[in-house]
Amino acid sequence: MRTLQRELNAAGYWLGTPDGTYGHLTEQAVMALQKSAGLTRDGVAGRKTLDALAEGTLPPLPSGPADRVEIDLERQVLMVVRGGRITFVINTSTASGETYISRGQPAVAVTPTGTFRVGRTFRGAEVAPLGTLYSPRYFYGGYAVHGSGSIPAYPASHGCARVSNPAMDMIWDEDLMPVGSTVVVR
Repeated sequence: MRTLQRELNAAGYWLGTPDGTYGHLTEQAVMALQKSAGLTRDGVAGRKTLDALAEGTLPPLPSGPADRVEIDLERQVLMVVRGGRITFVINTSTASGETYISRGQPAVAVTPTGTFRVGRTFRGAEVAPLGTLYSPRYFYGGYAVHGSGSIPAYPASHGCARVSNPAMDMIWDEDLMPVGSTVVVR
């Protein structure tokens, strides 16, 4: 198990420190790999997933700023890009496209696309109109990359990009999304 974890980390699929346990973070890293390779998104490291890992599969990286966080809406992965290269790939879940009620009015869950700058951050649990966000880094009004206990294989948020709470802690600890830094959503 530690070998799989080390290989995932080496390929860029962040899962924290290898601990020999196939837990939540390993499942999240496997799911990010599966999404990147166009495989079934089940979080299980089966033969096709292991083959994709051995081939060094990463999501395609469009041209853009050399240092950025890139959110791929189609694949549902978040990439940390430094010097024009992917350094981390993290499982994410963005807007579901479903209708919900916001301040008494119907709204549609959409993640805005474009190039943005991180404008505000909050370390810890921040209560927002649509729920509690863990350590959000806001990139467009109320839209943020934030931690959550639920990062499914499919789009499920109101519009933010959810990552695991430990992944959000790593983003904070490594200062990967400082105020003013670039976020590209495609």
